[in-house]
Amino acid sequence: MHDVIEHTARAAKLARAAAPALAAADDERLDTALDAIADGLERAGDELIEVSAEEVAAAEATLSPAMIDRLRLDADRVEGMVAQVRELATLAPAPRTAGRTTIDGGLELEERRIPVGVIGANYEARVNVTLDISTQLVKSRNAGVLRTGAAALRTASQLMDRVVAPALERAGLPREAIQLVRMPDREAAHALVSLPRLVPLVILRGSGPTTADLAATAARHGVRTLAHAEGGGVLYVDASADEAFALEMIERSLDRLGVCNRLNLLLVHAKLWESFVPRATERLERLGVAPSLPPHDHLLGYEWAGDFARSATVTIAPIEGARQAAELANDETSGLAAAIVARDAEAAREFLAAYRGTGGFWNATTRLLDGFKLLRAPETGINIDAVPGPRGPVTYLDLHLRQFVIAPLRGGA
Repeated sequence: MHDVIEHTARAAKLARAAAPALAAADDERLDTALDAIADGLERAGDELIEVSAEEVAAAEATLSPAMIDRLRLDADRVEGMVAQVRELATLAPAPRTAGRTTIDGGLELEERRIPVGVIGANYEARVNVTLDISTQLVKSRNAGVLRTGAAALRTASQLMDRVVAPALERAGLPREAIQLVRMPDREAAHALVSLPRLVPLVILRGSGPTTADLAATAARHGVRTLAHAEGGGVLYVDASADEAFALEMIERSLDRLGVCNRLNLLLVHAKLWESFVPRATERLERLGVAPSLPPHDHLLGYEWAGDFARSATVTIAPIEGARQAAELANDETSGLAAAIVARDAEAAREFLAAYRGTGGFWNATTRLLDGFKLLRAPETGINIDAVPGPRGPVTYLDLHLRQFVIAPLRGGA
């Protein structure tokens, strides 16, 4: 345990020492670093895919199909990762100043946006998340300390050593700015949230119990957390729905099983239950997904993606109408995302007005609740907290602190 704490603290100290250089870097230098990361990823893609294949083979006996889907890296995913980094480099920089106003006494109030300094991240075994968070930190002028699941540690290490660190150095930035915890021990996650002077903010992704446990440790040590935990998309098929289109929406919502915004709970208006549910069940089974029909032996909002034995499952339940569907989604699910399929505009308005989750969709899949799809920027995760601050996909524009600076009015005495 002592070795884990020492290793994590050493990484945090390296990131902390590099943070001022990143905070002071001009926008062009940051985007040069991102372009260099994209170039390096293209060059190292085959090596990363090879290492990932070895990790997938080693994990197949211990991880669920959904988790294996998250872990796997292939040519298409590498190509998509490269494209996202290049797109990120073209986006407007995080603003340094949010506005200026004049206050009494001949003074000027300037509201600034300043980097946090060092941001930690603990997340599941997904190589693309290592890249997403690394590039978001660079774009937001923050250093970082990352910890991924042990199943993806070799690929993540290769990504940091062959791509991210050399790209930072090539752009004239400290290669130590983005650190990766290289020890697979779970205790490293608790060590990461126990260093308030070095890592004051930690992004937490993963299962609800895991993030809650780490958040409790962080609170005891005075470390703030930004949690991205439970997921599970809801799809409500209204009485006015085009049934063929609803089946298409089901299929679109299940293109990947290991993501938080996939279809998890299918609510069907009672009037369509007899006609639509057999068709929906047949479509699910054709996709290799098992329907969970009433009576259920689990909570309606149970998230299947994290269930080793039954990740390829969708819960199906009857509902009386649009408002009832939205309220059930509010009460029984994580509040990540919910969609309605309806031709009746009034039913859609009623559903969207009643739903209080992070993303509401009408005749569109919850799979669209994604930083890159919505905001053109990769995300650190999706925040569902019911508190002021970043909610929904969290991107580089959210990774800052507000600072108020008062000085004599410009042009005054």
